[in-house]
Amino acid sequence: MARYPLRYLPSGFVLIEPEDDCDRVVDALLETGYNEEFCLARDLDADFACRLMEAGFLVMSMELKPEGFYILLPKLHLVRSALFFPDLHIKKSIRPFLSHYELRVNTDFGFILDKCVETHGEDWLTPPLAAILKSMSNMNDRRVKPVSFAVYRDDELKAGEAGVAIGRVYTSYSGYYDEKNAGTVQMILMTQWLEKTGFAFLDLGMPMEYKTLIGAQDISPRRFVELFRSARY
Repeated sequence: MARYPLRYLPSGFVLIEPEDDCDRVVDALLETGYNEEFCLARDLDADFACRLMEAGFLVMSMELKPEGFYILLPKLHLVRSALFFPDLHIKKSIRPFLSHYELRVNTDFGFILDKCVETHGEDWLTPPLAAILKSMSNMNDRRVKPVSFAVYRDDELKAGEAGVAIGRVYTSYSGYYDEKNAGTVQMILMTQWLEKTGFAFLDLGMPMEYKTLIGAQDISPRRFVELFRSARY
């Protein structure tokens, strides 16, 4: 099969359009050694965003200034952080806190997502992208499902995160916490829930130290795509 043709912009970034076969775009990016983490997409359609996610992209967004319109930034990380459940590491100092919190799954995706935006801003989780993520809960024919995880102490919300589940892979998009240790507890309880529920692994996107500290490892984009495709259906 011939290599799928990629559309390169003068900037060197690849442009993805709704008519593209997103899986074949990913294959072509890997085959050509594309050395940018982001592609660009002009269409902010929820179905298109779902197809990008189903292909393994972590879909971000940005506002173009001074034009004042938004684009999608499908991201295929040059290095991806993934947590395989047997590798989960729980520090001794955190263990006593686990029983102090209650994990709740999908209690209020929209509220949790809004809290993430309130905490971190709209630089990449823009209003149009947030609206797309919220609308996915009504797209019953798609494999991409919005998921939120929250931890409560004494019935008060203390930390949460929002992401998407695609088959047996959960991809974390953003999270926040309101008190010390609550964010770490939320990640640990979420990981344990994912394992018990039959997920294959936890996709954490961009590598960061706090992810490594709980056992996540850095993998290549090719390895990620292999693992992702084996678990997405």
